[in-house]
Amino acid sequence: MKHVIVIGGGVAGMQCAAELAMQDIKVTLLEKKSDTGGKVRGWHKLFPTFTPADEVLSGLRHKMALTQNITTKTGCEATTITPQKVTLSTGESINCDAVVVATGYTLFDAHIKEEYGYGIYDNVITSADLEEMFNKDDVRMKDGSTPRRIAILHCVGSRDEKVCQRHCSKVCCVTGVKQAIELKQMYPAADVFNFYMDIRMFGPGYEEMYREAQQKYNVHFVRGRISEVSPNIDNRLQIKAEDTLTGRPLKMGVDMLVLLIGMKSNDHNASLKADCGLQCQNSGFMQPKDSFLHNTESNIEGIFYAGAITAPKNVAEALNDGATAALRVKDWLNKQ
Repeated sequence: MKHVIVIGGGVAGMQCAAELAMQDIKVTLLEKKSDTGGKVRGWHKLFPTFTPADEVLSGLRHKMALTQNITTKTGCEATTITPQKVTLSTGESINCDAVVVATGYTLFDAHIKEEYGYGIYDNVITSADLEEMFNKDDVRMKDGSTPRRIAILHCVGSRDEKVCQRHCSKVCCVTGVKQAIELKQMYPAADVFNFYMDIRMFGPGYEEMYREAQQKYNVHFVRGRISEVSPNIDNRLQIKAEDTLTGRPLKMGVDMLVLLIGMKSNDHNASLKADCGLQCQNSGFMQPKDSFLHNTESNIEGIFYAGAITAPKNVAEALNDGATAALRVKDWLNKQ
Protein backbone atom coordinates (compact mmCIF):
# COMPACT_ATOMS: atom_id res chain seq x y z
CA MET A 1 0.00 0.00 0.00
CA LYS A 2 1.30 3.44 -0.95
CA HIS A 3 1.93 5.91 1.86
CA VAL A 4 1.32 9.68 1.71
CA ILE A 5 2.12 12.22 4.40
CA VAL A 6 -0.24 15.18 4.68
CA ILE A 7 1.30 18.07 6.62
CA GLY A 8 -1.33 20.29 8.22
CA GLY A 9 -4.59 19.20 9.84
CA GLY A 10 -6.81 22.10 8.80
CA VAL A 11 -9.83 21.59 6.56
CA ALA A 12 -7.73 21.22 3.38
CA GLY A 13 -5.45 18.64 4.99
CA MET A 14 -8.35 16.72 6.53
CA GLN A 15 -10.21 16.64 3.21
CA CYS A 16 -7.10 15.52 1.35
CA ALA A 17 -6.34 12.81 3.91
CA ALA A 18 -9.89 11.44 3.79
CA GLU A 19 -9.99 11.39 -0.03
CA LEU A 20 -6.62 9.62 -0.25
CA ALA A 21 -7.56 7.06 2.40
CA MET A 22 -10.77 6.18 0.57
CA GLN A 23 -8.61 5.36 -2.47
CA ASP A 24 -6.83 2.66 -0.43
CA ILE A 25 -3.78 4.83 0.23
CA LYS A 26 -2.18 4.88 3.67
CA VAL A 27 -2.08 8.42 5.11
CA THR A 28 -0.20 9.98 7.98
CA LEU A 29 -1.72 13.35 8.90
CA LEU A 30 0.61 15.67 10.82
CA GLU A 31 -0.74 18.57 12.88
CA LYS A 32 1.38 20.82 15.10
CA LYS A 33 -1.56 21.79 17.33
CA SER A 34 -3.25 19.49 19.83
CA ASP A 35 -6.24 18.88 17.55
CA THR A 36 -7.18 18.98 13.89
CA GLY A 37 -9.47 21.56 12.32
CA GLY A 38 -7.10 24.49 11.90
CA LYS A 39 -8.46 28.01 12.15
CA VAL A 40 -11.99 26.89 11.34
CA ARG A 41 -12.11 25.58 14.92
CA GLY A 42 -12.23 29.20 16.06
CA TRP A 43 -14.91 30.28 13.59
CA HIS A 44 -18.58 30.64 14.48
CA LYS A 45 -20.55 30.65 11.21
CA LEU A 46 -19.34 30.50 7.62
CA PHE A 47 -20.33 32.94 4.89
CA PRO A 48 -22.49 33.29 2.86
CA THR A 49 -24.89 30.64 4.20
CA PHE A 50 -24.18 31.15 7.94
CA THR A 51 -23.52 27.43 8.25
CA PRO A 52 -22.05 26.66 11.71
CA ALA A 53 -18.33 25.94 11.37
CA ASP A 54 -18.75 22.96 13.72
CA GLU A 55 -20.98 21.26 11.16
CA VAL A 56 -18.21 21.36 8.55
CA LEU A 57 -15.60 20.06 10.99
CA SER A 58 -17.82 17.28 12.31
CA GLY A 59 -18.55 16.22 8.72
CA LEU A 60 -14.84 16.04 7.93
CA ARG A 61 -14.07 14.10 11.11
CA HIS A 62 -16.85 11.64 10.28
CA LYS A 63 -15.45 11.23 6.78
CA MET A 64 -11.97 10.51 8.16
CA ALA A 65 -13.40 7.98 10.63
CA LEU A 66 -14.92 5.90 7.81
CA THR A 67 -11.52 4.42 6.98
CA GLN A 68 -8.71 2.77 8.94
CA ASN A 69 -6.07 4.10 6.57
CA ILE A 70 -5.40 7.40 8.40
CA THR A 71 -2.95 7.84 11.26
CA THR A 72 -3.13 11.30 12.86
CA LYS A 73 -0.15 12.68 14.73
CA THR A 74 -0.81 15.91 16.67
CA GLY A 75 1.65 18.10 18.52
CA CYS A 76 4.38 17.58 15.96
CA GLU A 77 5.84 19.75 13.22
CA ALA A 78 7.63 18.85 10.00
CA THR A 79 11.10 20.40 9.68
CA THR A 80 12.53 18.80 6.54
CA ILE A 81 10.49 17.59 3.57
CA THR A 82 11.40 15.43 0.60
CA PRO A 83 9.06 13.35 -1.58
CA GLN A 84 10.34 10.20 0.16
CA LYS A 85 10.78 11.32 3.78
CA VAL A 86 9.58 13.88 6.31
CA THR A 87 11.61 14.70 9.40
CA LEU A 88 9.75 15.96 12.47
CA SER A 89 10.81 18.46 15.14
CA THR A 90 11.06 15.49 17.53
CA GLY A 91 13.83 14.04 15.36
CA GLU A 92 11.62 11.23 14.06
CA SER A 93 11.74 10.52 10.31
CA ILE A 94 8.81 9.02 8.40
CA ASN A 95 9.26 7.43 4.99
CA CYS A 96 6.59 7.95 2.35
CA ASP A 97 5.80 7.89 -1.37
CA ALA A 98 4.53 11.49 -1.66
CA VAL A 99 3.85 14.55 0.49
CA VAL A 100 1.00 17.08 0.58
CA VAL A 101 1.77 20.37 2.31
CA ALA A 102 -1.40 21.97 3.68
CA THR A 103 -0.09 24.26 6.41
CA GLY A 104 -2.37 27.17 5.50
CA TYR A 105 -1.72 30.76 6.50
CA THR A 106 -1.04 33.04 9.47
CA LEU A 107 -3.36 35.78 10.67
CA PHE A 108 -1.86 39.26 10.52
CA ASP A 109 -0.70 40.55 13.91
CA ALA A 110 -2.86 43.61 14.61
CA HIS A 111 -0.35 44.88 17.21
CA ILE A 112 1.82 46.02 14.28
CA LYS A 113 -0.75 48.67 13.30
CA GLU A 114 -0.27 50.68 16.48
CA GLU A 115 -2.42 53.56 15.22
CA TYR A 116 -5.50 51.37 15.75
CA GLY A 117 -4.71 50.69 19.40
CA TYR A 118 -4.99 46.91 19.47
CA GLY A 119 -3.59 45.71 22.78
CA ILE A 120 -3.45 49.34 23.94
CA TYR A 121 -7.08 50.46 24.27
CA ASP A 122 -9.98 48.49 25.66
CA ASN A 123 -12.62 47.35 23.17
CA VAL A 124 -10.31 47.29 20.13
CA ILE A 125 -10.55 43.68 18.98
CA THR A 126 -9.80 41.65 15.85
CA SER A 127 -12.21 39.73 13.65
CA ALA A 128 -10.79 36.51 15.16
CA ASP A 129 -11.52 37.82 18.68
CA LEU A 130 -15.06 38.62 17.61
CA GLU A 131 -15.59 35.08 16.30
CA GLU A 132 -14.49 33.76 19.70
CA MET A 133 -17.08 36.04 21.32
CA PHE A 134 -19.75 34.77 18.90
CA ASN A 135 -18.89 31.19 19.86
CA LYS A 136 -19.45 32.10 23.51
CA ASP A 137 -22.64 34.00 22.60
CA ASP A 138 -21.19 36.91 24.59
CA VAL A 139 -20.19 40.02 22.62
CA ARG A 140 -19.61 42.64 25.27
CA MET A 141 -17.32 45.52 26.09
CA LYS A 142 -14.49 45.20 28.62
CA ASP A 143 -16.74 46.48 31.42
CA GLY A 144 -19.47 43.94 30.56
CA SER A 145 -21.84 46.43 28.96
CA THR A 146 -23.54 46.08 25.58
CA PRO A 147 -21.96 47.96 22.64
CA ARG A 148 -24.29 50.50 21.08
CA ARG A 149 -22.07 51.63 18.20
CA ILE A 150 -19.55 49.34 16.53
CA ALA A 151 -17.05 50.12 13.76
CA ILE A 152 -15.52 47.41 11.57
CA LEU A 153 -12.34 48.31 9.71
CA HIS A 154 -11.46 46.36 6.55
CA CYS A 155 -8.01 45.50 5.15
CA VAL A 156 -5.92 45.51 8.33
CA GLY A 157 -2.75 43.80 7.15
CA SER A 158 -3.94 43.51 3.55
CA ARG A 159 -3.10 45.74 0.55
CA ASP A 160 -0.74 47.66 2.83
CA GLU A 161 2.78 48.32 1.57
CA LYS A 162 3.79 49.82 4.92
CA VAL A 163 3.67 46.36 6.48
CA CYS A 164 4.83 44.51 3.33
CA GLN A 165 1.42 42.95 2.75
CA ARG A 166 0.56 44.04 -0.78
CA HIS A 167 -1.83 41.22 -1.61
CA CYS A 168 -5.59 41.15 -1.08
CA SER A 169 -6.66 38.66 1.60
CA LYS A 170 -9.79 37.97 -0.43
CA VAL A 171 -12.17 36.99 2.40
CA CYS A 172 -11.96 40.10 4.62
CA CYS A 173 -14.75 42.03 2.90
CA VAL A 174 -17.23 39.21 3.07
CA THR A 175 -16.18 38.41 6.65
CA GLY A 176 -16.87 42.03 7.61
CA VAL A 177 -20.35 41.84 6.10
CA LYS A 178 -21.07 38.50 7.78
CA GLN A 179 -19.91 39.77 11.16
CA ALA A 180 -21.91 42.98 10.79
CA ILE A 181 -25.07 40.93 10.17
CA GLU A 182 -24.35 38.71 13.17
CA LEU A 183 -23.84 41.78 15.36
CA LYS A 184 -27.16 43.23 14.20
CA GLN A 185 -28.90 39.92 14.82
CA MET A 186 -27.50 39.93 18.36
CA TYR A 187 -28.06 43.64 19.01
CA PRO A 188 -30.73 44.98 16.61
CA ALA A 189 -30.61 48.49 18.11
CA ALA A 190 -26.85 48.87 17.69
CA ASP A 191 -25.33 50.98 14.92
CA VAL A 192 -22.75 49.04 12.90
CA PHE A 193 -20.38 50.81 10.49
CA ASN A 194 -18.06 49.14 7.96
CA PHE A 195 -15.10 51.30 6.88
CA TYR A 196 -13.65 50.02 3.61
CA MET A 197 -11.36 50.90 0.69
CA ASP A 198 -13.59 49.05 -1.75
CA ILE A 199 -15.95 46.11 -1.39
CA ARG A 200 -14.80 42.92 -3.13
CA MET A 201 -17.76 40.55 -3.05
CA PHE A 202 -16.70 38.06 -5.71
CA GLY A 203 -18.31 34.76 -4.69
CA PRO A 204 -21.74 33.19 -5.15
CA GLY A 205 -24.17 34.63 -2.65
CA TYR A 206 -21.73 37.33 -1.49
CA GLU A 207 -23.28 40.27 -3.31
CA GLU A 208 -26.72 39.20 -2.13
CA MET A 209 -25.48 39.09 1.46
CA TYR A 210 -23.95 42.57 1.05
CA ARG A 211 -27.30 43.93 -0.16
CA GLU A 212 -29.13 42.18 2.67
CA ALA A 213 -26.76 43.76 5.21
CA GLN A 214 -27.78 47.20 3.97
CA GLN A 215 -31.46 46.69 3.17
CA LYS A 216 -32.56 44.31 5.93
CA TYR A 217 -30.12 45.05 8.75
CA ASN A 218 -29.31 48.71 8.05
CA VAL A 219 -25.55 48.19 8.27
CA HIS A 220 -23.73 51.40 7.32
CA PHE A 221 -20.87 51.31 4.80
CA VAL A 222 -18.37 54.18 4.71
CA ARG A 223 -15.70 54.29 2.01
CA GLY A 224 -12.57 55.43 3.79
CA ARG A 225 -9.78 54.25 6.05
CA ILE A 226 -9.61 55.00 9.76
CA SER A 227 -6.41 56.96 10.32
CA GLU A 228 -6.34 57.18 14.11
CA VAL A 229 -8.01 55.77 17.21
CA SER A 230 -7.89 57.26 20.71
CA PRO A 231 -9.93 57.04 23.93
CA ASN A 232 -12.15 60.01 24.76
CA ILE A 233 -13.20 61.44 28.10
CA ASP A 234 -16.07 58.98 28.67
CA ASN A 235 -13.79 56.02 27.89
CA ARG A 236 -15.27 55.40 24.44
CA LEU A 237 -13.13 55.19 21.33
CA GLN A 238 -12.84 58.17 19.04
CA ILE A 239 -11.97 57.34 15.46
CA LYS A 240 -10.77 59.70 12.78
CA ALA A 241 -11.35 58.88 9.13
CA GLU A 242 -12.12 60.42 5.76
CA ASP A 243 -15.24 59.67 3.81
CA THR A 244 -13.61 59.44 0.38
CA LEU A 245 -16.98 59.53 -1.40
CA THR A 246 -17.70 63.02 -0.09
CA GLY A 247 -14.10 64.09 0.55
CA ARG A 248 -14.94 65.10 4.09
CA PRO A 249 -13.07 64.29 7.31
CA LEU A 250 -15.05 62.31 9.85
CA LYS A 251 -14.88 61.90 13.62
CA MET A 252 -16.97 59.35 15.41
CA GLY A 253 -17.28 57.93 18.91
CA VAL A 254 -17.72 54.15 19.03
CA ASP A 255 -17.99 51.57 21.79
CA MET A 256 -16.08 48.85 19.94
CA LEU A 257 -13.68 48.71 16.99
CA VAL A 258 -13.24 45.43 15.09
CA LEU A 259 -10.10 45.08 12.97
CA LEU A 260 -10.57 42.73 10.01
CA ILE A 261 -7.14 41.10 9.99
CA GLY A 262 -5.89 39.62 6.75
CA MET A 263 -4.12 36.41 5.81
CA LYS A 264 -0.34 36.44 5.59
CA SER A 265 2.03 33.69 4.55
CA ASN A 266 3.55 31.46 7.20
CA ASP A 267 7.02 32.41 8.40
CA HIS A 268 8.22 28.85 7.85
CA ASN A 269 7.48 29.11 4.11
CA ALA A 270 10.90 30.74 3.79
CA SER A 271 12.54 27.65 5.29
CA LEU A 272 10.58 25.42 2.89
CA LYS A 273 12.21 27.41 0.12
CA ALA A 274 15.71 27.42 1.63
CA ASP A 275 15.84 23.89 3.05
CA CYS A 276 13.55 21.94 0.75
CA GLY A 277 14.00 23.71 -2.60
CA LEU A 278 10.36 24.72 -2.93
CA GLN A 279 9.44 28.03 -4.55
CA CYS A 280 7.68 31.04 -2.96
CA GLN A 281 5.75 33.89 -4.52
CA ASN A 282 6.59 37.53 -3.78
CA SER A 283 3.74 37.49 -1.25
CA GLY A 284 5.46 34.71 0.68
CA PHE A 285 2.80 32.13 -0.19
CA MET A 286 4.10 28.99 -1.87
CA GLN A 287 4.31 28.95 -5.67
CA PRO A 288 2.40 26.14 -7.41
CA LYS A 289 3.71 24.65 -10.63
CA ASP A 290 1.21 26.82 -12.49
CA SER A 291 -2.10 28.53 -11.75
CA PHE A 292 -4.28 26.39 -13.99
CA LEU A 293 -3.67 22.71 -14.74
CA HIS A 294 -1.10 22.10 -11.97
CA ASN A 295 -2.24 24.43 -9.21
CA THR A 296 -1.88 21.82 -6.44
CA GLU A 297 1.57 20.66 -7.55
CA SER A 298 4.90 22.12 -6.42
CA ASN A 299 8.07 22.55 -8.45
CA ILE A 300 9.33 19.26 -6.98
CA GLU A 301 7.89 15.98 -8.23
CA GLY A 302 6.08 14.16 -5.43
CA ILE A 303 5.36 17.25 -3.28
CA PHE A 304 1.88 18.74 -3.55
CA TYR A 305 -0.06 21.67 -2.05
CA ALA A 306 -3.59 21.99 -0.69
CA GLY A 307 -5.44 24.98 0.70
CA ALA A 308 -4.31 28.46 1.65
CA ILE A 309 -0.60 27.70 1.63
CA THR A 310 -0.54 29.00 -1.97
CA ALA A 311 -2.91 32.00 -1.59
CA PRO A 312 -5.74 33.32 0.59
CA LYS A 313 -8.76 31.05 0.16
CA ASN A 314 -12.16 30.62 1.72
CA VAL A 315 -13.23 27.37 3.39
CA ALA A 316 -15.02 26.02 0.30
CA GLU A 317 -11.95 26.63 -1.86
CA ALA A 318 -9.69 24.97 0.71
CA LEU A 319 -11.93 21.90 0.73
CA ASN A 320 -11.92 21.75 -3.07
CA ASP A 321 -8.14 22.11 -3.03
CA GLY A 322 -7.84 19.18 -0.64
CA ALA A 323 -9.93 16.93 -2.88
CA THR A 324 -8.08 18.03 -6.02
CA ALA A 325 -4.68 17.46 -4.43
CA ALA A 326 -5.72 13.92 -3.49
CA LEU A 327 -6.63 13.18 -7.12
CA ARG A 328 -3.32 14.60 -8.35
CA VAL A 329 -1.39 12.54 -5.82
CA LYS A 330 -3.20 9.35 -6.81
CA ASP A 331 -2.53 9.98 -10.52
CA TRP A 332 1.13 10.66 -9.80
CA LEU A 333 1.53 7.50 -7.67
CA ASN A 334 -0.10 5.38 -10.38
CA LYS A 335 2.55 6.56 -12.84
CA GLN A 336 5.49 5.65 -10.60
